[in-house]
Amino acid sequence: MTLWSCGFWRWGHFRQQCNKEYRMGETCGLKLVYDTKRETDVCKLCHDTEKKQRRLDKMARDVERWQREGNRRATIERTCGEMREVADQIYRMREEHFQRTSSLGQAGMVAGRSALLASRAAQRGVPCVCAEEAKRYE
Repeated sequence: MTLWSCGFWRWGHFRQQCNKEYRMGETCGLKLVYDTKRETDVCKLCHDTEKKQRRLDKMARDVERWQREGNRRATIERTCGEMREVADQIYRMREEHFQRTSSLGQAGMVAGRSALLASRAAQRGVPCVCAEEAKRYE
């Protein structure tokens, strides 16, 4: 099994399969893991989430700049729509990460839960002129 520093895990190569027979000719199917390979880096899902978060932050900065400049209403509305989509993608990715980390054990569940709560807090702070955007993260 591979275990990343963020708590995400993946099954690796199995050394042996349980040979206990429940019925004649049918084995248990349980696969035995003898070691866990620990990675110091975070998983690919965390890297992808960080990329999307940077993109969301840049869009928020652009919207703020365009609001100050004025005369870009259509661009602001389009960007707000894109921001909603990216925020939804980030939420789904973090939810998937939380599900995986919580299925391994209690320590992974605590780390995954705190990451999920942090993502929701970050989403609430996203500035946008769209009224439905502001209501969504309240």
